[in-house]
Order: sequence, then structure tokens, then C-alpha cells
Amino acid sequence: MIAGGGACWDQRMGELRDTVVPPVPAEVAEVFDRMPETVRDRLLGIRALVFEVAAARPEVGRIAECLKWGQPAYLTPESRSGTTLRLGLGKGGAAAVFTHCQTRVVPEFRAIFPDAFAYDGNRGVLLPAGDALDEAALRMLIGRALTYHLR
Repeated sequence: MIAGGGACWDQRMGELRDTVVPPVPAEVAEVFDRMPETVRDRLLGIRALVFEVAAARPEVGRIAECLKWGQPAYLTPESRSGTTLRLGLGKGGAAAVFTHCQTRVVPEFRAIFPDAFAYDGNRGVLLPAGDALDEAALRMLIGRALTYHLR
């Protein structure tokens, strides 16, 4: 079981000097706990990247973590700099990072990394358990999503 906090973690990034990655909110932890272990572990690693990337980008501001469409979701409610990122199960049960399908986040990422990842249309990047993760590329994807509206 994942340790959790309140229903929706909501903290100013400037207050995260000691720890960039906060506890998982109880409501979100329940969703992660229901996932297959390999998917859960992979998505919790990507969750940590979301908070690390956000902490390094002051223009992103506060990150809110809650559930959207039943999936862990990461938003920029004050700066409104980004589009929502969601973590969940993609095609074939693979771990996946999703963005809104009407944004250009995934298509632009796919243009840069056409063969490095599997994709779920214009909305998701699939990360099968057996595949090595390209952390630098995922940081780029997360950064682009968290600053999507600043372009």
C-alpha cells in the first residue's frame, strides 16, 4: 500500500526545498494500489519525474495531484502553464503517460522520437514494462506538457 496524504496534494513549489516528491494522496494511492506491480512501479517513477521537472521550472508553479477520468493527474492550476498529465494503463496494459488529445504535446514528441516509444494516437506515450526508459526524453515530454500554454 502506498502511503498517502489528503485527497489532493496541493503545495507551492517554493516550499519543496527538502523533498521534491510529496506523499501520494490517499485517493490517488488507491488507484496506484490497484495497478499491476510492474505498471505501478513504472508510473510511480514517472510521477517522481513530474514533480522533479516541475520543481526545476519556476514558471510551472504549483502542481495539484488528483484524479481525472479515474487516473492520477497532474495540473498547474495557478500558472495555468500546462495541460493535464495523466498516468494510467494504455493499450495492452502498458504503463502510459497521457495528455489531452487536442494538444500537440504527443505529436510533437513523436516527431522527435518516432521509434523510441510506442504511442496511443495523439494522446499517449506507452511504456511497456520490458522496455528501458529514456529518462531524458520523458523529462522533455513532461516539461513540454507542464509548459504547453506558455508557447
